[in-house]
Amino acid sequence: MLEELFFEIGVVLIIAAALSMIAYRLRQPLIVAYIITGVIAGPSLLALTNSPEIFDVMSQIGVAFLLFTVGLGLNWRNIKDVGGIALATGVGQVLFTSVAGFLVGILLGFDPLTSGYLGVAFAFSSTIIIIKLLMDKEDLDTLYGRISVGFLLVQDFIAMLILLGLSSVGSGASLQTILVTIFFKAIIIVPIFWIVSTKLLPPTLKYVAKSQELLFIFAIAWCFLIAGVLVYVGFGVELGALIAGITLSSSVYYREINARIRPLRDFFLVMFFIVLGTRLGLDNFSATIFPSILFSLFILIGNPLLVMFIMRSLGYHPRTGFLCGTTVAQISEFSFIVIIVGISVGHLNESVLAVATTVGIITITASSYLIEHNERIFQKIQGLFKWLEPHSSLPSEFKVEHKPVKILLFGFHRTGEELLLAIKKMKQSYEVVDFDPVALRELAEMGEPAVYGDVGDENFLEELKADKARLIISTIPDFVISTSLLTFLRSRAYRGVVVVSVHSTEEALRCYDLGATYVIVPQVLSGKKFSEILIKSKTAKRSWAALMKNV
Repeated sequence: MLEELFFEIGVVLIIAAALSMIAYRLRQPLIVAYIITGVIAGPSLLALTNSPEIFDVMSQIGVAFLLFTVGLGLNWRNIKDVGGIALATGVGQVLFTSVAGFLVGILLGFDPLTSGYLGVAFAFSSTIIIIKLLMDKEDLDTLYGRISVGFLLVQDFIAMLILLGLSSVGSGASLQTILVTIFFKAIIIVPIFWIVSTKLLPPTLKYVAKSQELLFIFAIAWCFLIAGVLVYVGFGVELGALIAGITLSSSVYYREINARIRPLRDFFLVMFFIVLGTRLGLDNFSATIFPSILFSLFILIGNPLLVMFIMRSLGYHPRTGFLCGTTVAQISEFSFIVIIVGISVGHLNESVLAVATTVGIITITASSYLIEHNERIFQKIQGLFKWLEPHSSLPSEFKVEHKPVKILLFGFHRTGEELLLAIKKMKQSYEVVDFDPVALRELAEMGEPAVYGDVGDENFLEELKADKARLIISTIPDFVISTSLLTFLRSRAYRGVVVVSVHSTEEALRCYDLGATYVIVPQVLSGKKFSEILIKSKTAKRSWAALMKNV
């Protein structure tokens, strides 16, 4: 048994490694290689996974570690900043997609009950897949990344309520009884966790941090302990792991814990995507291909547009809405669970699962590419959404006269918040530019000159008279935005200092070729350190040139 299991895991990992090397060579998302590995190793083809319970446990550990690291990085201020938009977008998207999916099902000839199940099932997107892709792109802490994670967590909460309702139908218990029980359990558990995280954890962490190895094993044990407690009282592993991470997020050791957990997380997470692939069987593929393609197009095109319209109605720029929308362009593991529960209670026949499986294969694969290239895609098609952009670059509540200023800061949250303090010490005129309404309201309350607009829009930069500034700093780590800004400034023969942000050294070198004076790579240079450089160099290009000699 042990040798057979070792053989199964080994063969699956060898296939995954081979396909990953091919995908990397072709510059394709590795997640696609993992899912294809699952399809090949699954029961539909080679049937190599004869111990599904072992693989399921490994995949659940991967999910737990992923959400544990997400919890470690959660900043309560960021949650407060995007909480309202995440709640509104999450609830709105689930409602509208459910109704639209129901109508698509009716048009395809499904009966109302089946159409309702499909509409609800396809309204949910995969939190696990999206967080993995955003982490790979290093976009998890961008504005659209934070909003996306927020409304995906809202989706997960709604999905939990729906599954509770379906389970109550199967068990005979009333939904009201189940919800009341969970509510009272939460009232007891939350204060206990608060006391533990504020009173008991700090001294314990201070002790275990004396040894890196001890800190590592303690963090893993803590994740399993909290997740296990919540599973025991009726909550899921995912919620338990997330809360375990949140309880450690205020510790000064959270970065070290995150760094040590990451390799372990990545290994088990590979298993999650392989297991997901094994469930995407190819049975009845040809019989379900037509409705599956229509549902897939609805999810891949309709969901991003729907989220864009919802967010635009709440004051967000179409670009932010589109980027957030691309994160809901696939179905979730919850989708399969909803369909399976519907079959188990006798509401659906098994052919519906084949439709969901095909839709899953198409949307999960296609959305990986969509998210990977969403900035470039929007840059190509943004002309189609000009009518969604504000008639004026500046809403009335933030409107100021567009006079040239000496310093322009693009992007307030993240690094920009620290740089603003340094800029104010320079005693020169400045403006902060952002297209996050929450950030702008915060700046307005602080009495800071704030401008609403898209840095990647040449017309906006023209209106802003950006080329008249002596110092321009963009803290937005987006290569497309950075190159658009540099291209605009080059076309105006800009002679001032321009600092942009990107994710990698390769992108930084390309920005230097386009005329950047200095490029921030957030993983290498912290906001605090750059603030010190800014105070020292100010707007003198000679000082920045001397600094570059040491890079």
